[in-house]
Amino acid sequence: MAGRVEGKVALVTGAARGQGRADAIRLAQEGADIIAVDIAGKLPSVDYDSPTPDDLAETVALVEKHDRRIVSAKVDVRDLAALTTAVDEGVAQLGRLDVIVANAGICVPRAWDQVTPQIYQDTIDTNITGVWNTVMAGAKYLVEAGGGSIILISSAAGLKVQPFMVPYTTSKWAVRGMAKAFAAELSQHNIRVNSVHPTGVATPMGTGDMQVAIGTAIQTYPKLAGMFANMLPVDITQPEDVADTVLFLASDESKYITAHEIAPDAGVTEF
Repeated sequence: MAGRVEGKVALVTGAARGQGRADAIRLAQEGADIIAVDIAGKLPSVDYDSPTPDDLAETVALVEKHDRRIVSAKVDVRDLAALTTAVDEGVAQLGRLDVIVANAGICVPRAWDQVTPQIYQDTIDTNITGVWNTVMAGAKYLVEAGGGSIILISSAAGLKVQPFMVPYTTSKWAVRGMAKAFAAELSQHNIRVNSVHPTGVATPMGTGDMQVAIGTAIQTYPKLAGMFANMLPVDITQPEDVADTVLFLASDESKYITAHEIAPDAGVTEF
């Protein structure tokens, strides 16, 4: 089925690479124009490589290969004023907004007693406040359009405990609750709000010193390592796998699905 989001405009945060890029491309393949937002610079506290302006430019080029329009902005989702300006400018150029994909987030694995106040605050500010900012910057346009879909990217860590990630797990449970709360109030405008809960995904989040950080944390209590195992015989999924779920929630195929947790998680949350 082609053109599943034909004529729609989608806002995607964290769009410079990885999961956000895959979401933007998949939506463009099915007919959507894109507002792509990313910090495209140094991420706070993380062990992995940060996105760059060149990464964001590559996302723009990949979307344009599908003959879709795209407006990009280098913005930190923690900055509501700047994010609102970017969304307003994107809507002014593309004419409307129908879909919001709040994807931007960070993950800093540490044993519980190695979590610094800065790591905690950066995670909460990016993963919770940044998601809230994204909805607040864009939801008014979905109200004007008479409906739409808001997709908050959580994690398997938002359905079950993931060890060595106390701030991250806290933030992703908060995103799950935020989706349900927004869904209740925005339902009067025919706006659906759902959260997506992937297992491990092969993105740049695994680069730099990230694997070392995870390994160091696991060594503090190796028994918990099994909590990361998937039920299905796959160690990791691809960004495109999650993007298919995002496309479904963005399309009219999910027109009666709201306030739910959708989990392309390979069974990790049940294992």
